[in-house]
Amino acid sequence: MPAPLPVEWLKRLGIHDILGTTVEEWDYLHTGIYLDEISRTGLAGPGGSMTAGHTFGIPPVIKFGSKALHEKFLPELLPGKKRTCIAITEPGAGSDVANIATTAVKTPDGKHYIINGEKKWITNGFWSDYATMAVRTGGPGASGLSFIVCPLKGYPGVTMRRLKVAGQISAGTTYIELDDVKVPVENLIGKEGMGMRYIMTNFNHERLTIAVSVTRTSRVALSSAFAYVMKREAFGKTLIEQPVVRHRLAKAGAELEALQAWVEQFLYQMTQLTKEEADIRLGGLTALAKAKAGMVLNECAQTAVLLFGGNGYTRTGQGEIAERIYREVPGARIPGGSEDVMLDLAVRQLVKNYKNATQAMERPKGSSKL
Repeated sequence: MPAPLPVEWLKRLGIHDILGTTVEEWDYLHTGIYLDEISRTGLAGPGGSMTAGHTFGIPPVIKFGSKALHEKFLPELLPGKKRTCIAITEPGAGSDVANIATTAVKTPDGKHYIINGEKKWITNGFWSDYATMAVRTGGPGASGLSFIVCPLKGYPGVTMRRLKVAGQISAGTTYIELDDVKVPVENLIGKEGMGMRYIMTNFNHERLTIAVSVTRTSRVALSSAFAYVMKREAFGKTLIEQPVVRHRLAKAGAELEALQAWVEQFLYQMTQLTKEEADIRLGGLTALAKAKAGMVLNECAQTAVLLFGGNGYTRTGQGEIAERIYREVPGARIPGGSEDVMLDLAVRQLVKNYKNATQAMERPKGSSKL
């Protein structure tokens, strides 16, 4: 969950510390450490299953939801009595969030929304009781989007089925069909038409957490390969004695160490900047870091598989972790915004910041120059 934590609510529920750190002291560095440790398994699925709700689904409710919405959902969601997820992606709208087609139309008495549409590739959806869902309450484009808490498990009109994806098997990737789902208007998060803003704010956090987790997974892949080549013999000597092997490790390692330093810098900056400052200064860079993390994971995982040889292409045995991580690489490069979209977004945000800074530096007309 993004820092700072909802301290008052956590204390109200009897949660005063997390892993020995008081809820008041918990900041983004702690979040980074937590994600890093979970990712030491090298498996993306368990982490996604355990953290998706708290990391992506609950924050919009806390940040933008009404007090009544807090009272209704947080007592069960925060301690994990009920589970939630984030439901944005659709068959026809992935990175193009503004193209979301799922509709939420108010009933004539104005007391409910009737939701119709589909959501696809929803992490943790299969086991979730609720979804923080992007819906269209207005016209076309970004201004017509809203966020709403939609009941899922066993709710009338909701049909869910697990998708057979290549990786992250235990993350419960889900296809959700919504057929005249009746939801109270009180479940609206914030205001109608503000969904795009809420989504983008949430994406910054999501992309940073992905980058942190992927950095550790990259290290697991490369470390496993390093340990293997230290003992594996070929042509009368260990693989590590082969110059080409050392070169391959060095190339991937250089990328990994640079990414590690960059991600840690991000976490530090998040503890020093206000939320508004972070959104402006780091929004585009967070997208870039997420894209770069996927590239580095691909490099490290591919290096590991090639150095393990046949063992790295086998789902059991000493190379199984390399095989599994390599199979899950697309799961890091696609969710949270596909790689190409992230690269474009990063530069567009940089251009925007440059123009704003240039305008701010311009002197009023008629002023003298030094």
